[in-house]
Amino acid sequence: MKILATENELETVSRAIIGSIKEYQIIAFRGDLGAGKTTLIKNMCNLLGVEDNVSSPTFSIVNEYESDDEREVFHFDFYRLESEEEAFDIGVEDYFYGGNLCLIEWPSKIENLLPEKRLEIHISIAGKGREFLINKIN
Repeated sequence: MKILATENELETVSRAIIGSIKEYQIIAFRGDLGAGKTTLIKNMCNLLGVEDNVSSPTFSIVNEYESDDEREVFHFDFYRLESEEEAFDIGVEDYFYGGNLCLIEWPSKIENLLPEKRLEIHISIAGKGREFLINKIN
């Protein structure tokens, strides 16, 4: 599915993604620096009822939030990783296969560790807005 949206229309994109989380708990966000990955994740977390301050875990690698239905949400940012082994060392597989929602920025850094079943969100700048391409990977 392809969606064109401005920042004011992010709720539409977020709702489209959230509609798939019963089937897909792993969501990989792909896009260049400044494309809007963190902004989209913040919007999604807001709609999920997360009350914590949602920010990119660039230095901590993973942030944990709780949704309004008490579901754990893990937000990863692998931008600073030097190797997939670093992700493996923090127990990323436990997170990915623990049944909780995992929102992943920079999944290209851990390509071989990603579960086969996941939702892929490709974000690119399109004029004054963004283009969101949502792909289901089985």
